[in-house]
Amino acid sequence: MAPALAFAGSVSMRGHGLFPPVNIHVPAGRWTCLLGASGVGKTTLLKLIAGLEATARHDGTITASDALPLTGRIALMAQSDLLMPWLSAIDNVLLGARLRGEKADRARARDVLARVGLSAHEDKRSDTLSGGERQRVALARTLMEDRAVVLLDEPFSALDARTRAEMQSLAARLLAGRTVLMVTHDPGEAVRMGDQVLLLTAQGCSAIELPDSPPPRAVDDEGALKAQGALLSRLMALT
Repeated sequence: MAPALAFAGSVSMRGHGLFPPVNIHVPAGRWTCLLGASGVGKTTLLKLIAGLEATARHDGTITASDALPLTGRIALMAQSDLLMPWLSAIDNVLLGARLRGEKADRARARDVLARVGLSAHEDKRSDTLSGGERQRVALARTLMEDRAVVLLDEPFSALDARTRAEMQSLAARLLAGRTVLMVTHDPGEAVRMGDQVLLLTAQGCSAIELPDSPPPRAVDDEGALKAQGALLSRLMALT
């Protein structure tokens, strides 16, 4: 079962404080979306949780609700698809196992590619795929890792509006039941996808009021559009 996450403390880089002490709770099995101005530390926070940040100083704790270590239970999907252009779609999905020296489960990789609608493209080199197809491969690779906690760093920001909405809906369906923390700059995406939306600033972290409708919310949901406008106003007011 996916655990909840708790991030507590402050973060600084090269002696410069990114944000003051905060207490961020990421509910188990739900989507939390994190927004904030560029440079406030959103991606750094994500990397700290993933254990990949070596340059920032975190004075605090990162814990799971089941009190077990997070090592080996986290998958990260970045803004760039990070596909190896000389590898086929299926070999990119299997890249994690290959790097760990594990036996490749090609049957499972085919099943995962089918779930993201790419059965017909599994043997194609990734550099021949469209942007939306490449992001589907990246999502399939994330699913292949089968982790309880999934960290997303603006994974759909490079896509056109229609493909982005399709990828959001697909990710919501395929990552159901996992604890997801997504960094995004798009208030519309945050409000559409989030069970919880948090705004990180140099002064701290605060929750954003959301409509009662469950995510992923319809693109024309009136409550979501109202919340999106209010969130954008808050972002524009940041100094």
